[in-house]
Amino acid sequence: MNPTRLGDQLLAALTADPAQFTPPLMDVWITRFDSWEGEREVCLNVFRHPDFAFARARAWSTREPEFEKRAAFALLATLAVHRKTEPTQTFLDFLPVIAQAADDDRNFVKKAVNWGLRQIGKRPSETCLTAALDLAEELTTRDSKSARWIGRDAMRELLRR
Repeated sequence: MNPTRLGDQLLAALTADPAQFTPPLMDVWITRFDSWEGEREVCLNVFRHPDFAFARARAWSTREPEFEKRAAFALLATLAVHRKTEPTQTFLDFLPVIAQAADDDRNFVKKAVNWGLRQIGKRPSETCLTAALDLAEELTTRDSKSARWIGRDAMRELLRR
């Protein structure tokens, strides 16, 4: 299956077998995303399962097309929630990736970068919370309107925790 429309993407998210995915197949699928709904569901139900999910998120984080880049951070947020036994360091290693993408002012990218940062900060680890808050605070001082929004929003949510 090679989903190209939202309905197809949602159906694929519910029926695809994560064990059948390879990195090249995941790379093809992200080029088909044109909405956050399909992308979120595919990341949640399919892409988070393979062992190479973190590598795909890192690889996609520098892509130029909006929904391809967004997929990196949607997947990261999903992994932060669902990979309960993943070492803290795995997520800390993504903070520079988030910092680099935070200046992207495209709405769907900005929201996913923020989502990734917040979910890392919500992991059951004081180290993750502290590191996410430190990055959020640094982002609030940038010249970039997008980075400032991401930093303020992440701080607001993480401090309510």
